[in-house]
Amino acid sequence: MKTRLFLILMILGLVPANGHASEDQAWTALREGRAVLMMRHALAPGTGDPGEFDVNDCGTQRNLNSVGREQARSWGPFLESRGITGARVFSSQWCRCMDTAREMGMGEVTEWPALNSFFRNRGNGDTQTRQTIALVNDLEPGAAVVLVSHQVNVTALAGVFPASNEGVILALPLSENPTVLARVSPGR
Repeated sequence: MKTRLFLILMILGLVPANGHASEDQAWTALREGRAVLMMRHALAPGTGDPGEFDVNDCGTQRNLNSVGREQARSWGPFLESRGITGARVFSSQWCRCMDTAREMGMGEVTEWPALNSFFRNRGNGDTQTRQTIALVNDLEPGAAVVLVSHQVNVTALAGVFPASNEGVILALPLSENPTVLARVSPGR
């Protein structure tokens, strides 16, 4: 199955014969709706969330600091320089993700609970990963898709441990073993 997918992606020009998509090919796939950008929120110092965490109260959560806000804002010009001037943006309900998504300035942000963190058993990782795959694959064609989530979610889906404010461009359709076309961030 993996070999067949690789051959299909190679024929479509998403993966060159050496097995790795160039970053330019990944951006083209994202612009053309053949890929999705899934990213970890910008810098929010610390790990996990405080014990009194409440998804509806940003005061109980780890939040973006000034560096994180600058990082999030850097996505707009970064995406525009690659031909993406607007996107369909979906985000975890955590404040640090919603703030990252809004600060990007790419368009309306839609909350997707499937993108919520399951770092401290606040959800079911396997179920949320499958839900994310299904939600993305059910989207109608249109503008580029950006998912703003958490390290654990990106790692569970893509097998990549992203830094804060780092994303992965994943080939569509998504699967439980998606093809990572590129790792990207405005700071690279």
